[in-house]
Amino acid sequence: MKRVLEPELMVDEHQVIAYAQADFEIPHQDFINRLSAWINEPSFSGTALDLGCGPGDISFRFAKAFPLSTLHAVDGSLPMLNVALATLNPNLHTRVEFIHGLLPDVILPQSDYDIIFSNSLLHHLPESQVLWQTIKNYARSGTRIIIMDLLRPADLIVAQKMVKDYAANEPKILQRDFYHSLLAAFSLEEISTQLAQADLKLQVKQISDRHVFITGVIR
Repeated sequence: MKRVLEPELMVDEHQVIAYAQADFEIPHQDFINRLSAWINEPSFSGTALDLGCGPGDISFRFAKAFPLSTLHAVDGSLPMLNVALATLNPNLHTRVEFIHGLLPDVILPQSDYDIIFSNSLLHHLPESQVLWQTIKNYARSGTRIIIMDLLRPADLIVAQKMVKDYAANEPKILQRDFYHSLLAAFSLEEISTQLAQADLKLQVKQISDRHVFITGVIR
């Protein structure tokens, strides 16, 4: 099945509200658990970069998991960032900074980061190299990379079944967005090719019927 692009940014008010209010407890905490296990450094006190942070749920979970860390979280959707800022715990104001901007043109506070991570951004991008080149631009030797995203199903029937299996209890707008995201996702082979083109030596692993987990250390 060929890839079908979806809008890069989520800016519709109803869409943003539905996404922000959705129950992502299991997948988001699973991402943080996998990230934490791979980093294996509870006392991490450096600065991390969250690419495509949306309404900030994973950003907040990262800050909780690594209480000594600082985090810069980027998203191109101002409505999404407004939700993140509205729900930002005052105790995190000194450690979490939300930044509005589009990759790869966003200007970040630092020239490089200790950890760069992203969840569910890749499939939104019309051009995949935007993500991989941004990572290269803001990484240095020793930067740890953690990316999780959707994988494109084999065909429309499988995609429709996944919506029924995993989003049946969500609002129709979220079911629609999930379906479109599945169609816009990349395959394992495509991701491996992207990384080779970007000269990024990262490990690519399928971790569920619909998720890929990508990790590595920049050398």
